[in-house]
Amino acid sequence: MTALSNSDCIQLRGLRVVCIVGVLPEERERPQPLELDIDIYADLSAAGKSDELDDTVDYGSVATTVEEICLGVKAQLLERLAELVAGRLLELDGVVAVEVTVKKIRPPVPSDLHFSAVRVTRHGQ
Repeated sequence: MTALSNSDCIQLRGLRVVCIVGVLPEERERPQPLELDIDIYADLSAAGKSDELDDTVDYGSVATTVEEICLGVKAQLLERLAELVAGRLLELDGVVAVEVTVKKIRPPVPSDLHFSAVRVTRHGQ
């Protein structure tokens, strides 16, 4: 069993953000849609007992934070964006690990490609 399989998990799926990301000149000028899937690993037992938002990770706040990062950073690489999001989420109280998947919905390639994506897994100290 891994550390992640022993932890509770908050899942956010399909968070859509339209932002500047990419290396090509047109990608640097035209915002494009991204979709993020996020897994936040933390002990959720206190929240399960208390039914209080203060005892868990507020996923509404997480979504807002992720959107702000995506809109503000204007990363060239999905890897950079995923790394920044993961690092910020690891700063939240109680978070022991995160998995962040960033999907480029319309990648600029000539192939019939549904999306391109990067997934990173990061653990806290």
